[in-house]
Amino acid sequence: MKLPRDITFEELLKVLTKLEYEVTRQTGSHVRLTTKRKGEHHITIPHHSTLKPGTLNAILIEIAGHFEMTKKDLLEFLFD
Repeated sequence: MKLPRDITFEELLKVLTKLEYEVTRQTGSHVRLTTKRKGEHHITIPHHSTLKPGTLNAILIEIAGHFEMTKKDLLEFLFD
């Protein structure tokens, strides 16, 4: 599965709730999300209208690493 294009912060936040991520802090235009699933994990995401593909890719790689899955499997879980 290919990386989705033109995804907004709100859309990403909505799909990350499938992994029990919640907003825990906001500093300026960046939002910190936390999940306690499979151990506590924090990720900071820019609150931009559209996320750049490289930024989205880095976020998804970090999340996939935490959940011990491939980026491809994570994409299928989140966006199918």
